Parts: sequence; structure tokens; C-alpha cells
Amino acid sequence: MTQAPTPDDLSTWIGAELPYLRRYARALTGNQQSGDAYAVATLEAILADPQVFDAGLSPKVALFKAFNRIWMSTGAPTGAVQPATGLEAQVQARLAGLTANTREALLLHSIEGFSTQDIGAIMGVAASEAGELIDIARDEMSKAIAGRVLVIEDEAIIAVDIAAIVKGLGHEVTGIARTHAAAVDLARKDPPHLVLADIQLADKSSGIDAVNDILSDIGEVPVVFITAFPERLLTGERPEPAFLISKPYSEHQVRSAVSQAMFFASTETLGA
Repeated sequence: MTQAPTPDDLSTWIGAELPYLRRYARALTGNQQSGDAYAVATLEAILADPQVFDAGLSPKVALFKAFNRIWMSTGAPTGAVQPATGLEAQVQARLAGLTANTREALLLHSIEGFSTQDIGAIMGVAASEAGELIDIARDEMSKAIAGRVLVIEDEAIIAVDIAAIVKGLGHEVTGIARTHAAAVDLARKDPPHLVLADIQLADKSSGIDAVNDILSDIGEVPVVFITAFPERLLTGERPEPAFLISKPYSEHQVRSAVSQAMFFASTETLGA
């Protein structure tokens, strides 16, 4: 039997990986409150029984495996802690139609970068089955819903690449904005169903501020942040986005995040 890690080991290992677990939990639930609730439940389970943390695995895989155990023990719910209403209820209805365990596998692979072997260890399935779940999720989610997407990105090559990926998923790109003012103006003229945004724009303005102003104008829509500075949004000191991709990104990451985000009707706003 693998020896349980010491408290000091656990503190060091979990501390380094916790921001990524919180990111995964938010993307999985579509809500910071519910995502953090599952992350806290995972930590409590590990503290109560350190054997829950499989020391035979890498720290990140072990932490996500412990999370998955908690997640599955509650029936892998798709909504927030509070009963769903309105648009969120519609989202949950869409999610109920997906093949079981596919979203988990897709997020673990595309957003967190786990290999199929690691996903198998986390979810308790063979690596080949993990790969099949990923493929099923990509297919089901890409066909589930199409809409209008606003891209906020100051680097022209990256903006064009992101727009091409979005269009390849069947969505319409309403425009590409390089500055705060341009982003707000485009959103007012043609309100998007989803926003893809960098956090540092061409005029040194904040993509975070631009997103907050857009959401104030048009109401809540899903937001995916694609940034070279993810640490600025993973502090735990203020509301954080459910969908966050680090640069350099892969096409699979963008496709996954966009498809996932289109399922969710509410988005956390961020403090400046």
C-alpha cells in the first residue's frame, strides 16, 4: 500500500496545483461558487483521510483524482449550488443530453492538458476509453449550439486564427476588437452570444474592464479569456472566469472552451 503523504507534502503539492483545480471545477460547473465548493470539498476529504490523495501518482493527477471521486459521488451535477432557474436551467437541460463522463474527459484533456493515460487514472477508466470520451464530447458539443462570437484580441495574427477556429465550429464572428472602446462599441452594435477576450489590449487598456462594460450593457453572456497572464485571473481574491486558456494555446483548447462556454448562460464578472 502506498504510504500516505505527510501534511507538509500535501500542503506543498496541493498549493501548487490548487489554482488549476479551481479552474477545472469552474469550467465543469460553469460557476465560480459551485466550482469552488467542490474544490473545498476535495480538500476537506483529503484532510480527513490523506489516503484519498494517491501518492503513487503525480501531485496534479492525484489532486484531480480526489476531486473526481467527490464529483462522481454526488452524481456529477451540472448546475450551481443553488437551484437553477431561467437560462441556467436551459443549460442544465442541454447538458443532461450529453453522454456521461464526456465533458470531464474533454476538459481534463483540452483545458488542463492531461494525457489520456492521466485522464484514465483520474476517472478510473482505461486510457483508450478516455480517448473515446474526448472524441464523443467534441462531436456532441460542437453540434449542440451555434451563435455569435465577439473576439477581443490586439495581436492581428492571433485574432485571425481564433476567428477561424470559431467559424470552423459553425459560429458567426461579429467582429474583432483591439481596444476597450472598440470592443464595447462592437458589442453594442451587434450583441454577441459569447465573448473571447485577451486581458491586455493594444492601447494598454484592460480586456477585463472591456468585458465587464459589455456585460453591463448587454447582460450576462459566457466569456472565454485567452491570455499570456493567467495568474492575474487565478488569485482567488475576486470573481474569476469559468473559462481561461493560457497562451500559447492549441486549437483543441479553443474549440473545447468555446463549445463548453456556449452551454453556460451565466458568467462571473471581474473586478478591475
